[in-house]
Amino acid sequence: MPRSPAFLVALAAILSTPAFAAPKPEASSLDPELKLNQIQVLGTHNSYAMPVDKRLLAIVDPILGRITSDLPARLPPDERAKFREEHPNDVSASDGLGYLHPDLTTQLNEGMRSLEIDVNPDPLGGNFADPAGYRLLRAKGVTDLLPYDASAMNAPGYKVLHIPDVDFRSHCPTLKGCLTEIRDWSDAHPDHVPVFLVLEAKVADLALLPEPTHTVPFTPALFDDLDHEIVSILGRQRLITPDDVRGTHRTLNEAIRAGGWPSLRAARGKIIILMITATGEAATRGYLAGHPSLEGRAAFLRAKPGEDHAAFLMFDNALVRQREIRDYVRQGYIVRTRSDIEAFEAKTNDMRRATAAFASGAQIVSTDFEHAGNAFGTPYVVRLRGGGVARRNPSFPEPARAAERASFR
Repeated sequence: MPRSPAFLVALAAILSTPAFAAPKPEASSLDPELKLNQIQVLGTHNSYAMPVDKRLLAIVDPILGRITSDLPARLPPDERAKFREEHPNDVSASDGLGYLHPDLTTQLNEGMRSLEIDVNPDPLGGNFADPAGYRLLRAKGVTDLLPYDASAMNAPGYKVLHIPDVDFRSHCPTLKGCLTEIRDWSDAHPDHVPVFLVLEAKVADLALLPEPTHTVPFTPALFDDLDHEIVSILGRQRLITPDDVRGTHRTLNEAIRAGGWPSLRAARGKIIILMITATGEAATRGYLAGHPSLEGRAAFLRAKPGEDHAAFLMFDNALVRQREIRDYVRQGYIVRTRSDIEAFEAKTNDMRRATAAFASGAQIVSTDFEHAGNAFGTPYVVRLRGGGVARRNPSFPEPARAAERASFR
């Protein structure tokens, strides 16, 4: 039977109507023209970490002593003051490691938009496969050790762990595994708020136990290989790199001071790598060697304000640096700070550092206590102010509406 024109028009209207509305991107209430440095997110510190066996901590505590009173004595004089600022709480290793994160995918699903991963070179493979701490416990007759998959540590590549021989258990023991997990989550959430991935290029060669693991120093070649692994797994199109931000400016620092960061609209679905070099100035020079102003590099390197490559700063102690953080954020820098350090704030249920961190305007506030419930039995938990996965940075307040502006004329 031939259909009437009215029927055909109605059918076309039905077929052209979506079965459901397209989902809104997360944090859809944020102005899409906000720059990347004009938002604030919550992230986690040592995001990969799994608990240390308590019997091992009982051995390490008297050896390591109090973190801020004993450990700095092992450092060169010029590094002690910075260490004490960034590690201000006099706590034991047991307390300082008293946190628990779920796997990276769960953290991202729960709204964390910054993750921190410690990267340890292992070019020959197997360097971290037999931790001295577990050898010592087995020699004492311990057979029910917390699980540790040594097989993942045998192949050459970058390994993810905090302190060799002591704090070595990880949700993703290889960098390749961590990056693959983040990539897969990003693929499943293409409109996500950009993820700030902090990589700590780390060589923590603390000879605390008999027959310790000796780490491999970073070199320019190992940094080249690290960049290659980042790009090959995450994909260049998913990354916001120094070259993207520098544009036609002479230096990266000049670009970020001139508003060179991309908009939130352009940055959705992207990942930005922020690198910390815990191995000191030599490692910093190694990442910059042959790459002035980070040309061709995958990561933004922690810097001092005003350096040619400076775009990312880190001031973990917001109680001391709140005013400076606010000033640098307004100049265009991206800053990472912490809401709690060595679990001290969770143990004492002290929210002052978290309050200072959010108020400072640091774009990334990092916590070890994103979940309610902790090993200390306190109500301490850190949430992004206002909820959600991102908010407008308090250093860049909402512009006044036209009617409000008119009222002041």
